[in-house]
Amino acid sequence: MHITVLTVADCPNARPALERVTAALDGRQPQVELVEVADESDAARLGMSGSPTILIDGTDPFAPPGAAPSISCRLYRDPAGTVSGVPDESALRRALAGAAPQARDAGTLDCCPPQPLDVVGRGGRGRRAPAENGLRAVHQRILRHFAATGAAPDAQTLQPLAAVAGRTAAEVLTELADEDFLTLDETGNIRAAYPFSAVPTRHRVRLDSGVEVWSMCAIDALGIPAMLGQDGVISSADPVTGDPITVTSTTGRVRWDPPTAVVFVGQRPGGGPAASACCDALNFFTDTENARTWTSQHPEVPGRIVDQPTAEHIGRQMFGFLLAP
Repeated sequence: MHITVLTVADCPNARPALERVTAALDGRQPQVELVEVADESDAARLGMSGSPTILIDGTDPFAPPGAAPSISCRLYRDPAGTVSGVPDESALRRALAGAAPQARDAGTLDCCPPQPLDVVGRGGRGRRAPAENGLRAVHQRILRHFAATGAAPDAQTLQPLAAVAGRTAAEVLTELADEDFLTLDETGNIRAAYPFSAVPTRHRVRLDSGVEVWSMCAIDALGIPAMLGQDGVISSADPVTGDPITVTSTTGRVRWDPPTAVVFVGQRPGGGPAASACCDALNFFTDTENARTWTSQHPEVPGRIVDQPTAEHIGRQMFGFLLAP
């Protein structure tokens, strides 16, 4: 038996996946390797449908039918319906024993939003920028500036960091935009750096520090407190009725008002930056009925309605580690 764990660089679930495999093996010692996947072409070649993907003798026992190649973060649902970044151990034991996991164990979710949509894997949303050429240093400075001031930094503020890498701030910003870590306006200024927006959106987040920031979408808003390690209050509105929705994060505990609120995650077809492809399609709704009303009014936007724990988990998975060294 040969087991391969496919993962993208810095995936927070790579090590837990290896540990879960080890536990499920019960002392058996087949060949187990961890393979880092760089891009979509590698994902297609190796059979990766999200990070981490576990292959047993070259086969992914948890892949849903028709799963597309993806380098986005992957979520698994256990028999109780709980979503996690690694497969349920009992399902993994059955897979290692040669039995196909039951459908309820094998259900997977792509990280914001679910398969076949692939937002996190598109260019950069939800991933840390590479450390090379000043990209990560500048990107993280941008995120911290948003968190400290509620606004985007200008190129002059970023120039000293870019100069350390022998580049201009404009060069670094252009490359970050090309890889969809952020978007620029027609003058070259930062318009958005996921999860933050430099212009008003439907979603406002008041941080415990007192700073208020705009987020690009509902999932981005849910990821901001986790990314910054701060309490925060998200204020949004139902796109159908305009009714207010408030999500309060306090020391890791999240309270939703109204308690029936849900999130729709979707992506407009045709590609392009995440800011235009999906951010206006990831919204809070006061209840499932309103979310269904919106989807019926926008049949061109594929996606799904997710409950509160799933939305919170996706937000943490997407943005919780962006400021790690």
